[in-house]
Amino acid sequence: MTRRRLLQAAVAAPASGGPLDKDGMALVDGRRTFILGLYQLPVTGQPLREAAEAGVDVVHLPPERARFDEARAAGLRGWTTTGAKDLARVARVVESLRGHPGLMFWEVEDEPSFVWKKPREVRVTPEAMQAAYQRIRGLDTKHPVYLNHSPTNLVETLRRYNQSADIIATDIYPVIAPAARPQYALWPDGLQGDLLDTSVSQVGRYAEKMRQVAGPARGLFMVLQGFAWEMLLERDRNPAAVRYPTAAETRFMALQAIAHGVTGLLWWGLHKTPAEAPVWAGLRGVLRELKEIKRELAAPVATVRLETEYHDTGHSLDKGVEWTARPTTGGVLLIAVNADKNPVELTWRLPGARSVEVLFEKRPVRVSSGAWRDDFAPFGSRIYKVVLP
Repeated sequence: MTRRRLLQAAVAAPASGGPLDKDGMALVDGRRTFILGLYQLPVTGQPLREAAEAGVDVVHLPPERARFDEARAAGLRGWTTTGAKDLARVARVVESLRGHPGLMFWEVEDEPSFVWKKPREVRVTPEAMQAAYQRIRGLDTKHPVYLNHSPTNLVETLRRYNQSADIIATDIYPVIAPAARPQYALWPDGLQGDLLDTSVSQVGRYAEKMRQVAGPARGLFMVLQGFAWEMLLERDRNPAAVRYPTAAETRFMALQAIAHGVTGLLWWGLHKTPAEAPVWAGLRGVLRELKEIKRELAAPVATVRLETEYHDTGHSLDKGVEWTARPTTGGVLLIAVNADKNPVELTWRLPGARSVEVLFEKRPVRVSSGAWRDDFAPFGSRIYKVVLP
């Protein structure tokens, strides 16, 4: 089975002078920047230092200058929530922090359209969000406004909020133990998402959905899972239901989101994750890898003529391998994930490819006439560096 795909280049637009470039990539100190952030710091002895060393750019903070001072001293920046209902408070928050060197962006309200078990209602109206946005932008044109949606609701409903944000996001947390009990944000089937795909590969589906919401010029973030659902319960937790994302799942979800065109990644839930849990160690490893390729992640998508031929492994092919290419010194980075629950084996063909290295695995790949063969575990992920003429 052969599939061909041509990635059209997103033209590298010159800096717009505003907080985002023309394709939605954040401009930080005038430079295109792929954003990596945390809603909460890890439960460790020196969380700010550890986050900064891992490659985190930004953390969510209360609207207090002292907290922004502390984050900036550690090499981080912050974002804060202004609220939407009290426009006088919105103005006070913006005026107090708009000149702070540690400010990255603003947030008005989280998940304004989401009302649990009452999907035909909204928590905060689009009009209220737009009024807050206009107040912020009237006082500060240098920092973008970020809006995170629940993964549910129709695209048309979510688009009604577009005039209140420069960056659109959604939070999807698909790693849920079968024994998980009903709780806030989980539907009667025990899942947070509501698409047919219930695996970790639903991250890519929701990224595509949110790009439909955001359009081509807004930034697009994904908020990913840094917790176990059972740990969100305040008491009577069932140890059998405590299921954290593994390091491999964390890597897959991050790279799949990138393959689907996001301009930033945030993680939620570390405050509910005890120090002895393996989540922060796994996430820190993924962040360090992403830190090493941040220049490439911020670059426009590369145009490459890449052909894939799948080899039979005894399984059907569903989504197959999803990928994106970014320019790098001497060639391109190929970020690829197996979006299937079964292993896949394939041959890549890229005219002119001279050599291929699997980054972070320290593994060269044999290339012949621009082709190389490799396999992927279920929901496996790879980053190739391909040297071109």
